[in-house]
Amino acid sequence: MIHYIWPIALVVLANVVYNISTKSTPAGANAFLSLAVTYLIAGICAILLYLLQGGHQKFTAELSKLNWTSIALGISVVALEFGYIHVYRAGWTVNTASLVANIALACVLVFVGFFLYKESLSLRQLIGIGVCVFGLFLIK
Repeated sequence: MIHYIWPIALVVLANVVYNISTKSTPAGANAFLSLAVTYLIAGICAILLYLLQGGHQKFTAELSKLNWTSIALGISVVALEFGYIHVYRAGWTVNTASLVANIALACVLVFVGFFLYKESLSLRQLIGIGVCVFGLFLIK
């Protein structure tokens, strides 16, 4: 059971730290320089963790397994971070911004799953989306 729960717990904990850090980014700081430093640190951490797994022996083999998704993920993560920095600079509160963004994301991903990955779409999910959208109107 723990193998099922720990990844979600990590995502929640990382998101808490992420939102606190993003909200605390100084208003006068250049967002792109802040992101560059952020990803420099992230890159160093990722490389160290890769090396700790014994990855140094098979670097080129592992590199050859990568495709366009690493590039797309890199661009989308920078866009996500840049967006959140400006969401908070625009005056959104932590308790509202993340909730609105994640509800909207969840609703969109239901349709992405349906159209792109041929996942099922139930009446219950459609009702849930409706409840979420209604909830968004109640938030503000």
